Amino acid sequence: MSWSEFANLLQGILPETPLGQIVSIRCEENKEILKYFTPEQHRIRNDWRAQHSAVEDMSNAEKEKDNAEIQEMLRNAFG
Repeated sequence: MSWSEFANLLQGILPETPLGQIVSIRCEENKEILKYFTPEQHRIRNDWRAQHSAVEDMSNAEKEKDNAEIQEMLRNAFG
């Protein structure tokens, strides 16, 4: 599973749940929607992007390795 496919699956989490709300805020890219974010929503999104910008600096091999580790962790957690 590629990183983008994994991210798309996370976006499928119901937005009514607290986790779904956070995922929606962190993943939003639509400039029209971003204009109406509250200061708290912008803070959540900006904090996430600042902490995870290192992914852009990773090589494809490093991304695939991390992706495999996440998949294994999820397999162990959820069978």
